[in-house]
Amino acid sequence: MWETVGIPAAEARVYEALIPQTTSTVGALSSRTNLTAAKTARALVSLARRGLVTRLPGRPARYTAVEPSLAGSVLISKREHELRQLQQHLNKLDQAFHTEASTLGPGDYVEVIEGVPKIFRTFVRVQRSARHQVRAFDKPPYFVVAGKHGDEGPNFEERGSLSAGTVGYRVVYDQESVATPGRLENIWEGINLGEQARVGTSLPVKLVICDDTLAIVSSPADYQNEIAHLVHPSSLLDLVSGLFEAVWDRAIPLNRFESRSGPEALSNRDRQLLGLLASGATDGAIARTFGWSTRTVQRHVQQLMTQVGARTRFQIGMEAARRGWI
Repeated sequence: MWETVGIPAAEARVYEALIPQTTSTVGALSSRTNLTAAKTARALVSLARRGLVTRLPGRPARYTAVEPSLAGSVLISKREHELRQLQQHLNKLDQAFHTEASTLGPGDYVEVIEGVPKIFRTFVRVQRSARHQVRAFDKPPYFVVAGKHGDEGPNFEERGSLSAGTVGYRVVYDQESVATPGRLENIWEGINLGEQARVGTSLPVKLVICDDTLAIVSSPADYQNEIAHLVHPSSLLDLVSGLFEAVWDRAIPLNRFESRSGPEALSNRDRQLLGLLASGATDGAIARTFGWSTRTVQRHVQQLMTQVGARTRFQIGMEAARRGWI
């Protein structure tokens, strides 16, 4: 924990051992921390320099701890100042990067990224580069490195951005993604954090677009060959962006909850159910999402069919679309 503000583990042990004592000598602290006297003495000198301990006059040398909240606030302020300086430096480097990128030749606008670990890191980097919006096609299987965030692999960066309220997300999920066990619950977590989500049929590629400045694309054939393509600002990036918007316009919303009044008004849960039915989600996937049994899902579907006068699930979707429910 202390490493966060630049305090090595040995110094932290000495400081925390000193806190309950009014004053202490090097020898006494050495016994409490199981460090040698030499290491304890060096730690105390460093802690005094950092402002965490005070050496008292006289011999043998005695030390007392500075109040933790006071010492900690100074260290935190210093680290925040250093991080602000780093961010300013990174902004200057960004300017240099974009200046250099503007001089790229025609063959330099697309980078080939090879190998699952590198592809995964690039997907993460593209999302972290966004300042306003990330647009994505979510299509399994995923380039997730073993041990990286488990089921959260495809969404780990998104969750952080949505929770912080820094970047918006618009995501089109492939029907295959929605049908993956456990994935639908994961998708709803993102929706509850503010993600705009839709479902499309047979998406052509995996895709993540960072604002209008960068995109990473991978087709099914690319996945088999463990490659992806990083697209820099160019007419190709404009084409990729246009593809996303065209698919987005045709996709089925998963979280469109317009309020209605009158006898046809639906609950949010029924509207969610309609969206899932329209997306092609199975009864099992819907049951896992709502925590229902499959029989309960079928009962709710039957109630909706009765309400709109439909005989099939397809007719439910058509009638719901006509009435503006989805």
